[in-house]
Amino acid sequence: MAMSGGKDDGSPMMEMNTTPLIDVMLVLLIMFIITIPVATHSVDIDLPPPAPPNSVPPPNPVRNKLVITADGTLAWNTGVINGSQLVTLLQQTRVMNPEPELQFQPDADASYDLSSKVINIIKQSKVTKFGFVGNEAYSEFNKSPNAPKP
Repeated sequence: MAMSGGKDDGSPMMEMNTTPLIDVMLVLLIMFIITIPVATHSVDIDLPPPAPPNSVPPPNPVRNKLVITADGTLAWNTGVINGSQLVTLLQQTRVMNPEPELQFQPDADASYDLSSKVINIIKQSKVTKFGFVGNEAYSEFNKSPNAPKP
């Protein structure tokens, strides 16, 4: 801690020495931090149990989305399914009144063979409300750099 006693000519020092004030502030800050009580209580929250990893989400009564990813997995409303589960889900949607809409969205890099097999499964299930979703991203209109935005 540096201190100055003024000039040698005996004139009084005009600047205030802030070093002791800073020391007092640091001591007060440390005392304040020490006196803060430690949070010792806890709040218990009952969370729902996690869904099993192979559980299939039930069909939505309004709209269901079937997605084929680039690695060949099928997703039904964000849940991963296989071909036999797809058949079961399509049968469940057929008996609903009114029948929910099925939206089919294959990834651009998805296997054509898998896409055609899934479309055949959908056709054999006799789903009546069926549509392709997301095709506008692959249209020629959106690919040209000078095309006006719709």
